[in-house]
Amino acid sequence: MALPKLDIPTYELKLISSGKIIKFRPFLVKEQKLFFMASESPDPKETISVIKQVLKNCILDDINVDDLPVFDLEYVFVNLRARSVEEVVNLKYKCNNNIKDEKGEEKKCNHVVEFNVNLLDIKPTINPDHTNKFQITDKLGICLRYPTFELIQKYEDKDAGEVMLEILTDCIDYIYDKDQIYYTKDNTREEVREFVDNLQQKDLEKIQKFFETVPELRKDIDFKCDKCGYNEKITIKGIENFFG
Repeated sequence: MALPKLDIPTYELKLISSGKIIKFRPFLVKEQKLFFMASESPDPKETISVIKQVLKNCILDDINVDDLPVFDLEYVFVNLRARSVEEVVNLKYKCNNNIKDEKGEEKKCNHVVEFNVNLLDIKPTINPDHTNKFQITDKLGICLRYPTFELIQKYEDKDAGEVMLEILTDCIDYIYDKDQIYYTKDNTREEVREFVDNLQQKDLEKIQKFFETVPELRKDIDFKCDKCGYNEKITIKGIENFFG
């Protein structure tokens, strides 16, 4: 006789970038095994790879996980983790306050305080002035797409100034004028990079605001050290910080 099948719940979540509502299921023991394997690897790229694989397994809609912006991927995963394991996680924070020891010498408090965060309370922060379209001249403008984890990892070892230009080159979706839209996918990367290199500094500074105001997953916490009494507002952001 065949064994009975377990009923697996499904949940819905709206993506930040597109507003599309996706359905997902909790990750199961077979996916949990992937996390155990990744935890033994010193390479953070392995963790991101596992997260993307688990999302591919658990998202029930036809979307390309590899193309998800960083903030969408983090948002889906935090909600997936909350629905799969538990909604509340225990985090630790080391107090950075300067105090004096018994000799009157200054030192860091370094007292570790534990606190709980409900993952379902973590919402994306969206800047009201954020836009992905920029007018370069009276006749010419560009539209940008959001960077992915894979794109950021690709340039993480390069000089900061060069990284900005490389990522911008990869993030231009299309260039437009009053008559036509020019999709960068129809051109070589070298041609797109040449376009970027010919921008004026004022244009680059304008475009940089796109990256500075990209939506992000963050949680502000009012921290109080129960040893020295120091009060501080701390900000938690990024997958690695939400899970300790």
